[in-house]
Amino acid sequence: MDFQELGRRFVEHLKQRIRSGELTERRLARMAGISQPHVHNVLKGKRVFSPRMADTILRVLRVDLLDLIEPDEIAEHRARR
Repeated sequence: MDFQELGRRFVEHLKQRIRSGELTERRLARMAGISQPHVHNVLKGKRVFSPRMADTILRVLRVDLLDLIEPDEIAEHRARR
């Protein structure tokens, strides 16, 4: 796995939470202190979050990077070492 894949999973995680109704773009933007149009553009693939902004979103949503990685992927990585 690389940073691009982790970033893709992060955005997909956000999209899923929005689709499920748990979050809205507007609420996410307010919680993170950014504009709703920026959130929209990131979710549509037109822009990306800066590392600092991604960290802020992870913190306010109480998501850990390990939440974006499947347990079997971690086990497989450890087995290869």
